[in-house]
Amino acid sequence: MKTKNLDPVWKALADSTRRAVLDLLAEGPLQTGHLVVQFPELCRTAVMKHLDILQDAGLLLVRREGRQRWNYLNVVPIQNIHERWVAKHLQQTASAMTRLKQHIEKKPS
Repeated sequence: MKTKNLDPVWKALADSTRRAVLDLLAEGPLQTGHLVVQFPELCRTAVMKHLDILQDAGLLLVRREGRQRWNYLNVVPIQNIHERWVAKHLQQTASAMTRLKQHIEKKPS
């Protein structure tokens, strides 16, 4: 199975601050200033670096309105990870559970 290079997505998701940004954006788009306020332990430059990494990984979409920068969550890369790494393992587990259930139901009590 040929898949798009997901390394930048994994790198972006490896950091807890970036995951926290994505969690905030899952509730709806936010302006950059509103995101900066959510991380008082970081300077604006540090938050912007995290946003750049998320954007480079395709997890963040940016729309500019004048001086405002709106940040949107893009779930497509996460869906790609799910399809490549999670779904096939869940399918195998579900199949094994179905076979086990059938085996148990066939045994006499």
